[in-house]
Amino acid sequence: MTGIVAARLKELGITLPPPAKVLGNYMPAVLEGHIAIASQAPVVDGKVKYAGRVGAEISLAQSEDCARLTAINVLGALHVALDGNLDRVRRCVRLGGFIAVTPEFKDHGRVMDSASDLMVQVFGDKGRHARFSVGVMSLPAGLTMIIEGMFYID
Repeated sequence: MTGIVAARLKELGITLPPPAKVLGNYMPAVLEGHIAIASQAPVVDGKVKYAGRVGAEISLAQSEDCARLTAINVLGALHVALDGNLDRVRRCVRLGGFIAVTPEFKDHGRVMDSASDLMVQVFGDKGRHARFSVGVMSLPAGLTMIIEGMFYID
């Protein structure tokens, strides 16, 4: 991996993982024309790192780490879809986070800030995006979070 984005990742100490194995009939990332969409979970070496709900089994600090990890995994899936060339990303258009939370949890945005911050660290101003953060009662396999990223590609 070479290029501007690769250099930023190296400066940040980030090695992009391959996409996690999918659990159904879908793909970790899809490239269609100038749009790429990638969806990932907080997985390391094929194993779920964060399971449980924020506000119960998962602390706010852990959820922020979870969001950063999940965003790194999104970039890993995107990297594969773009044949190893993240310099093709013209813009991170949108990030969406589904976060398993307790009913009283209210800091969804703070959790997703870690993922948003990472996109700006990696892509600079091209990493600024629209975003949504949704709290849900549960996610597949007990995951704490799933993040989907939409990117405009050259």
